[in-house]
Amino acid sequence: MRRVFSLCLPDWPTDRLRRMAGDKAPPADAPLIVVGREGSKRLVTAADAAAVALGVRVGMPAAKAQALVAGLTIRDADPVGDAEALERLALWVLQRIAPIVAADHPDGIVIDTTGADHLHGGEAAMLDGLLGRLAMSGITAQAAIADTWGAAHALARFAARPTVIAPPGHDASVIASLPIEALRLPAAMPGELRMLGFERIGDLLGQPRAPLALRFGPEIGRRLDEALGRSAEPIEPIRPDELVEARRVFAEPISAAETIARYTAKLVVALCAALEEKGQGARRLDLICQRVDSRAQAVRIGMAKPIRDAKRITRLLCDKIETIDPGFGIETMTLCATIAEPLGSRQSVTSLIEEAEPDISDLIDTLANRVGERAIYRAAPVASDVPERSVCRIPALAPDTGAGWPDAWPRPARLLLRPEPVETIALLPDHPPVSFTWRGVRRRVKRADGPERVFGEWWKRDAELSAVRDYFRVEDDAGERYWLYRAGDGEDAATGSQRWFIHGVFG
Repeated sequence: MRRVFSLCLPDWPTDRLRRMAGDKAPPADAPLIVVGREGSKRLVTAADAAAVALGVRVGMPAAKAQALVAGLTIRDADPVGDAEALERLALWVLQRIAPIVAADHPDGIVIDTTGADHLHGGEAAMLDGLLGRLAMSGITAQAAIADTWGAAHALARFAARPTVIAPPGHDASVIASLPIEALRLPAAMPGELRMLGFERIGDLLGQPRAPLALRFGPEIGRRLDEALGRSAEPIEPIRPDELVEARRVFAEPISAAETIARYTAKLVVALCAALEEKGQGARRLDLICQRVDSRAQAVRIGMAKPIRDAKRITRLLCDKIETIDPGFGIETMTLCATIAEPLGSRQSVTSLIEEAEPDISDLIDTLANRVGERAIYRAAPVASDVPERSVCRIPALAPDTGAGWPDAWPRPARLLLRPEPVETIALLPDHPPVSFTWRGVRRRVKRADGPERVFGEWWKRDAELSAVRDYFRVEDDAGERYWLYRAGDGEDAATGSQRWFIHGVFG
């Protein structure tokens, strides 16, 4: 089932200006507007949240906005610059989210995420991840996922706070309550419809099409059909000029999995030859199959390091052919290297003494393309005494960070995601517990070692100025070993709650 991700950037012109200004940008709470010309009039074409909160509205005369808000920052509109920057952002999204991405001018991006959400941990995680990155860059965004471009576009702009996910296979009820402006109709048409008593999309759904088409033309019916999935609305994916790709157009549509696999292998050979000419290897590949009904099916694979091994790439792509729904047939297949990096020639080891390092990248690529890149990682040490901050995740084939693991005190093989409280019987201030109850099971302590005192990192936040933890390694009657700690020094309440927690389990 098709799923479409619509990203709305309501403050794109002002956000872009702030990013361009860098350190010279006005403060975030300083009102900023963009002014353009409409004939001889100077009107507000964009206003940030601070300006809107003070009463400025898009379409308001610039002179009125200046009189309304003291200290208003005004910049000239640059629609061409806004459009070019939106295209660049769409390319960034293309490399990181899904194979089919297009700029949805003037204030958004549309993404066909069919079959790609599992690579990001699901639709909710994909939404949160993208919006989080944009927020860190100072870009206001809201987004929605639905079965059609029209529905996702409407929800992103009129229902998302800041996100909304329509259930797969949804009906018209998800957009029925939205205003008629959500249908992407020509600017003057919503006002004319309101004069006839139409306020919501639901008001149009039950109306006969003929009278509406006679007065307003086919636009209303077309937009309704697109939003409800009754007619196709293809997304023309954005493609950078330097993109390396191979394409095959068929005189007769193909649909058999064996045929798709055969032509996929031919496209891979052609693409690898093109990459070799440029001295590059592919890190991310997209196979886009254009069906005869104008719908596209896409497959994305990623590699841990740049490669141009045709046999290996073909196998990774063919592993996902079962996810392609050919419908009534595929008329065009395109294979493109969305991310390509320099790849030099590799000299084989010929020494009788040195042994070649085992190459596990093939295994990592296979697993990552099945369960998602985030599920395959390595743990690396971080310079921190606080246990939960002393480890981080890095890509499976990332180079060593150079940091070493602490060896003064043993660390558990399994560190819990977050410390879990336990009920204990212990002698204070610095004795280990005699017994503890964890997850409803009471365990009697047979042996213990400690305490290892860990101090808070005062330079991170004031609350850790006096915070301490006393860690103990304990072993119960069954021989199981655990890592417990007391929050505090056992005497001063300012150092912690004096409660006990379990933080890890030794192998």
